[in-house]
Amino acid sequence: MHPQLTLLMELQDLRGQLRELEDGGESETMEQEHFQLDPEQARSQLALTITDLEATLSTPIRLRYQRILPTRGRVVVPVINGVCYGCFVSIPTATAGDSDVHQDLQSCESCGRFIYVLP
Repeated sequence: MHPQLTLLMELQDLRGQLRELEDGGESETMEQEHFQLDPEQARSQLALTITDLEATLSTPIRLRYQRILPTRGRVVVPVINGVCYGCFVSIPTATAGDSDVHQDLQSCESCGRFIYVLP
């Protein structure tokens, strides 16, 4: 898998964790009681980690990432059976059937999200 795609997937997971912490609710109380976790400290640590990871992305990919993130939410989506699971549009068969599909960083022609093809 392309190393930049791996970083993008890690960023997406970290942003999901940060979003859960910001939503709070009863899970925050459970985390404090059972794990002795300070939610505010966890939020700041996650935000710092996200910033550090974003800085490691190459400039063109970071710019595309920052452009997609506010409007689309999920930046990286799978392609299953030739369908982008970000916009549910069929992608070209040449993209889905390419044997070196994970060597290059690819994006959906319809929604612009970064994609990875599942077998």
